[in-house]
Amino acid sequence: MSRAVTVVDAVLAGAPVTVRTVDGTIEAVGPDVVARPGDEVLDARGAHLVPGLVNGHTHAAMTLFRGWGDDLPLKEWLESVIWPAEARLTADDVYWGTRLAAVEMLRSGTVCFWDMYWHGEAVARAAADAGIRAVVSSVVIDGDDAARGRALRPQVLDELDAVAAHGPLVTPCLGPHAVYTVSPETLTWIAEVSAARDVPVQIHLAETEEEVLECHARHGVGPAELLDRCGLLGPRTVLAHGVWLTDAALDLVAERGATIVTNPVSNMKLAVGRVFPYAEARARGIPVGLGTDGAASNNALDLLADAKVLSLLQKHATGDPGAMPAREAWAVATGARAEGLGRPAHLRPGAPADLLLLPADRLELGPGDLVHNLVYAASGSVVGTVVVDGRVVVRDGVTADAEEVRARAFECAARLGVGPHTPAGDGP
Repeated sequence: MSRAVTVVDAVLAGAPVTVRTVDGTIEAVGPDVVARPGDEVLDARGAHLVPGLVNGHTHAAMTLFRGWGDDLPLKEWLESVIWPAEARLTADDVYWGTRLAAVEMLRSGTVCFWDMYWHGEAVARAAADAGIRAVVSSVVIDGDDAARGRALRPQVLDELDAVAAHGPLVTPCLGPHAVYTVSPETLTWIAEVSAARDVPVQIHLAETEEEVLECHARHGVGPAELLDRCGLLGPRTVLAHGVWLTDAALDLVAERGATIVTNPVSNMKLAVGRVFPYAEARARGIPVGLGTDGAASNNALDLLADAKVLSLLQKHATGDPGAMPAREAWAVATGARAEGLGRPAHLRPGAPADLLLLPADRLELGPGDLVHNLVYAASGSVVGTVVVDGRVVVRDGVTADAEEVRARAFECAARLGVGPHTPAGDGP
């Protein structure tokens, strides 16, 4: 039996429309579309209809570490705060941390996220239970020890299969952490598995100058060139950050067809020392998406708020107020500038039934241009209703089980020793 949802009295590009979805796909959009008997009818009450957002890089379960170890340099933050805490994580912790992240992302308009974290099967199960799309990888780290990497291979393959078992909303992915934590031999093997199974790969790349300098010292080439040497730079590869990519590296990324996901808020908070060269990347035709990174380094998962930072940072860095116009920032946030992220950012027949309804009475959305107001004035709080795969997962800004999810996630955080202040005990 078909599953149909019809959205009536919505406004798309200033015009009234009705949208009918069947089995997770948009069947028809227009002023003359009508609901059929048996449809679930959703009254938009004049709300703006827009595509959902795509979070191209995050570590969802790090909601458990929000506000923990803030204001530290990246390396110290990882080595002294995050990695020791992560060593205590269980699959149950990751499940509830991801459920908490899904509530936050859905409420602020994200319909799909790319995740790299421990216990990928738990992430996949959480995404499926929350009703959000996810591209899920269990992080791979061999400490630049090829023998250890070879020992990890059966586990990596088992986790791919476990993630794939969680249904159509979840896509399995490979997740080597970075060139400084994964040996070239393991990177090469991951490239082979990606090609054989036709699965995507996500990896941190050129996030800091130190990473680039260290890669040159150890391997004689930069991070992008090393990935290319390992056969891992191609259309299935999503590169998180890319802040310190050189012009030559950008040329190589463009030639190989890889995607870059920029994470401006996390990069600024961790003071990586440079602004992602968006104009240079797009001039070369490189697909670019937007990510929040984890809630421990952002510290929010509100992609719409990050779209404003993306735009303003590019203007500030270039000295050009015309850099990164509002419509460009919106296109990046919805995945329209990165087909490799897998979410078509349009609302027409044949597209996935992933959409947002923004109540017209939200003060930030008027009186001027809607897209300009979304990027420069709004945050995720303007989102009223969210539909993913033709299912209503947020109604009037509310998800069904948010209180239980919050309580369970906070219990996990307390068990891990995460408290209200930094490890140094700094007070308010």
